[in-house]
Amino acid sequence: MTLSRGVVAMCAAQACAQLGAFSVAVVLPTLISVWALTNTEAGWISGIYYAAYTVAVPLLSSLTDRIDPKRIYLGSVALTAVAFAGFAWIASGFWSALAFRALMGAGWAGSYMPGLKALSDLAEGQQQSRAVAAHAAAVGVSGALSFGVAGAVNAWLGWHWALVPGAIGATLAFVLVSIGLPPRPVSAAAGPRRALLDFRPILRNRSALAYSIAYCVHTWEMSALRGWVVTFLTFVAAQTTGAWTPLARLSLHQRQ
Repeated sequence: MTLSRGVVAMCAAQACAQLGAFSVAVVLPTLISVWALTNTEAGWISGIYYAAYTVAVPLLSSLTDRIDPKRIYLGSVALTAVAFAGFAWIASGFWSALAFRALMGAGWAGSYMPGLKALSDLAEGQQQSRAVAAHAAAVGVSGALSFGVAGAVNAWLGWHWALVPGAIGATLAFVLVSIGLPPRPVSAAAGPRRALLDFRPILRNRSALAYSIAYCVHTWEMSALRGWVVTFLTFVAAQTTGAWTPLARLSLHQRQ
């Protein structure tokens, strides 16, 4: 059973959109040095992404019942591209970096779950399960690769350019979905329309609520690890003799 053109386009787009996912985490040790950030300020720059995502995702995901998810997705990846470019070439300190980092989080809120909704609308049955699995794999693999991509570009051209793959990836995602994903007419639901952010049906569904809470806790610990792992390893390398050569070079650079 082969996946449809739209499913392939969405999975490829999500892989592109995640290409810069953790580039800020990679350059955070450099930003701490260049902008003389406190640990608290560095934590805000890292964490505001997830705060913005948390605030925006209930609204943008709920809107997919009323608006074609493709439209939400395109607007969100466009925002993501602008946010990465702005962080790279406009941000000059804590507050400007915080603003662009928040826009990155809002952009991902409008591309991850709305993208998954658009994808699930294209398939049914066994193909839908395969499409969701392919989507998860594309996001996970590309997110992991973003560490290496940003690290290589940072070492080669500097931290500004390490953010550029995120802008390019989001732009490619926009093009892929524009061309490859068919529009979906939004059909009116039977019965009276619920309020946009009416979570009562979810709260009454104990099984769905349990899965949501479990996934929330998992994402919490995973995001904390991804956000701080490079800074932590750089700190350890700076304190440890005989550290792995790439980390030792990075830590030396931070102290110069």
